[in-house]
Amino acid sequence: MSPWVEVAEAAACPPGKMLRVSIDQRRILIANVAGVYYALDDTCTHEDASLATGCLHETWVKCPLHGSRFDLKTGVPLEDPATEVLCTYAVRVEAGRIALNLSL
Repeated sequence: MSPWVEVAEAAACPPGKMLRVSIDQRRILIANVAGVYYALDDTCTHEDASLATGCLHETWVKCPLHGSRFDLKTGVPLEDPATEVLCTYAVRVEAGRIALNLSL
């Protein structure tokens, strides 16, 4: 069984935009930064806020509640109040479809 799961059309997440998908009750944020896709858990580790409603800038996303920023590449929080790292996932785009590798 392949660890890759198709989650969305690439056109649903154009450059500079974010998309939230749900897989097996797991909410995942997909961000497109200048054509490079990143995927990480969608819920801020400080509060249960969806990062998909936050702000995308360069290679980080800012939580809409208390302003914690998370690195899209590593999931590492870049400032307080969040202190826990988010899980990140490998992303590939084939035939116009985004697929994630959910194995950790």
